[in-house]
Amino acid sequence: MAYTQKSSLSSDQVAFQQLAYFAFRKQPLHEDYATVRATRQSHRGSGVTFTKYTDLAQATSALTETSDVTPVAAADSQVTVNLTEYGNATETTAALRGQSFLNINEDLANLIGYNAADSLDQVVADIAYADSTNVKYVGQSSRGALLTSNNLTSNSVREAVATLRGSAVPTWDGGSYVGFAHPDVVYDFIGQTGTADLRSFQIRQDAPGVRSGEIGTFDGVRFISTARALLVADGGSTTNDVYGTLIMGQQALAKAYSTMYGPDPTVEFGPVTDRLRRFQPIGWYAMCGYGVFRGEALYRIETTSTIGDNS
Repeated sequence: MAYTQKSSLSSDQVAFQQLAYFAFRKQPLHEDYATVRATRQSHRGSGVTFTKYTDLAQATSALTETSDVTPVAAADSQVTVNLTEYGNATETTAALRGQSFLNINEDLANLIGYNAADSLDQVVADIAYADSTNVKYVGQSSRGALLTSNNLTSNSVREAVATLRGSAVPTWDGGSYVGFAHPDVVYDFIGQTGTADLRSFQIRQDAPGVRSGEIGTFDGVRFISTARALLVADGGSTTNDVYGTLIMGQQALAKAYSTMYGPDPTVEFGPVTDRLRRFQPIGWYAMCGYGVFRGEALYRIETTSTIGDNS
């Protein structure tokens, strides 16, 4: 007796999931903290100049009854942020759109949208981590001398907060500064022993949050763990990787943008120019710029990590 088996017919095929999965993504964070924005531009231009006043010196001497005061001159300084064009694009063919079992248009729109946020956030991060106004090397005097044991400590965080508060840098909502730390740095930081470590501190405030993986607030810094934090491969002594933990207050970063295109990147569908209308471009575009507005509102702590690539 002959059986009609699976191997007898070509209709037995492996099924495809008609839902695409995207790569693991670093969450865009830094761009949100470029809070000084050009809201009252005089006109369109190649950049935007921001003006900062310098406070007058304290007048602590008593006035003389019969003498007038001596006027003093006010002073200011300026920061110019130049506009730059940013963008990326892809193009689909008629064959791809007509034969793909995936919704290729929606998937590419997702890729383009994330690429815009991801790219601009990296632009901001590079500018913020490059500032050299306040830099601390834990246990050493330079980046190249950092050893495997020179990890982020509670004392280095407190020193950063003291420096920022000493410069009267405004905090964010809730009265804290914000700190961006690499997951490798966070691993060492929360593993410190004693009552001053982050985990012990946070457990007393929000034990359920600690159990769910939150980092928490420590000594006036609300820490955010991000893989986008500065990592310099082999930047320390011998082959030790170096990490930059960035602590910032308000008005640290400025953003300028064209009033024609607005503050946010836009998704653009390019023109179909081929004779058979087969090639359809899609991309994103932004005309903006970023810069350090007040360097005193930024503080970078450079360390190593025991789980970094130190070999």
